[in-house]
Amino acid sequence: MLKKYLYQPVITQHTTSLPAAFAAPITAPDISTCVPSSSGFDPENTVRTKACCPPATSKPIKKIEFPNDRATRIRPAAHTVSKEYIVKYKSAIEAMRCLPDDHRHSFVSQAKIHCAYCNGGYVTQVASGFPKIELQIHNAWLFFPFHRWYLYFYERILGKLINDPTFALPYWNWDNPAGMTLPEFFEEDGKANPAFDAYRDCNHRPPATVDLNYAGNDISVHSCGQQISTNMIAMYRQMVTNAGDPLSFFGGKYSAGDDAGDPSVGSIEAGCHAAVHRWVSNPRMPNNEDMGNFYSAGYDPVFYVHHANVDRMWKLWKEMGIKGHIEPPEPDWLNASYVFYNENIELVRVYNKDCVQLEKLKYNYQVVPIPWKYSRPVACTKKSNIALLSVGTVKEAQDSKFPLKLDKITKVLVKRPIINQSKEDKENANEVLLIKEIMFNSHKFVKFDVFVNAQI
Repeated sequence: MLKKYLYQPVITQHTTSLPAAFAAPITAPDISTCVPSSSGFDPENTVRTKACCPPATSKPIKKIEFPNDRATRIRPAAHTVSKEYIVKYKSAIEAMRCLPDDHRHSFVSQAKIHCAYCNGGYVTQVASGFPKIELQIHNAWLFFPFHRWYLYFYERILGKLINDPTFALPYWNWDNPAGMTLPEFFEEDGKANPAFDAYRDCNHRPPATVDLNYAGNDISVHSCGQQISTNMIAMYRQMVTNAGDPLSFFGGKYSAGDDAGDPSVGSIEAGCHAAVHRWVSNPRMPNNEDMGNFYSAGYDPVFYVHHANVDRMWKLWKEMGIKGHIEPPEPDWLNASYVFYNENIELVRVYNKDCVQLEKLKYNYQVVPIPWKYSRPVACTKKSNIALLSVGTVKEAQDSKFPLKLDKITKVLVKRPIINQSKEDKENANEVLLIKEIMFNSHKFVKFDVFVNAQI
């Protein structure tokens, strides 16, 4: 399978839970081991730095000391913030931009963190007996915790730069109709604005409504109201229908020795997360800079505000009160770890298990309405479905030589597993259809849809 470095939804949304005979948690190495890499982008045709390694240090890695802040930082919804807050936010970004590029807190160094972890800068540090594999924190269950830690330190560094221990990042509330446009303070005043980025799609400036199913092409037939309705249904599917268990939501297992191209992608990562990255990015850039490529995404301040809302999805998913909405209990998830610089320029190692409680990290989110909770798609009342009426087509697909070229509609009849459970257990069971080994050109955006029991 070709590795995925562009932001794009893929067919697999969740995976089965098969116990590994011999595994260990992913352990990110010391920053000093980072190597220059051009995985996932054309190194001869970039608009950003070719080097993806943050500044190293000779000081030892410390254990994280959890904050003793007097107050919890509350991340506000971007569309609700005051003019005073916008001034404070821009001042923090400007202070970070003013640091020398080789400073460990600089704007460039913060952007390089994402590039190093996502574009081949590190190999996994593992116990003896495991092969060294290129580390990739996307497309598997590391996605949510890595980005939570990333934003945690980024936010605290910004607060330190403006001497405000209460400073909290805003979040782009794209799951709420009131927040479905790019916050205006990112675009106002152009280059004079420290939160501005030149590599954004000009067609998607405010007041354009974000498309949470964005596939690289604008659908002109959508009115604003239609787009909002479509977005609401997409959020329900990604947070409820397709996210019934930890691996469906977080992504497939990824342990030491695993190839990062093998696990499956969680519902949010493959869905609204990828769609927003692509919707903001400039398709005319050689590598879809900035937001459309791992190596460059961190250079757009929108990246962190977008990911604040992605992180909020984790919180909301847990609070829905649905059975199965819990973090992965496996030790290989709990003990996976990463290395970051904290606000005091100390190198610290952090673990997934230590970021599951926001109370421990002393931040939370402003409470706003969540209308997608009531946007469950209406079921079709027709009884027949395409699969049962297309036996000839199904047989043709099954007899075809693989790999199949997915340039047209392909219909396949899949036999459901026999589940020896009670009627009640069957009704509550979460059946998973896992489609693997989809091959594509990772330098191009690819999107296709899978319909299960499609009605006619």
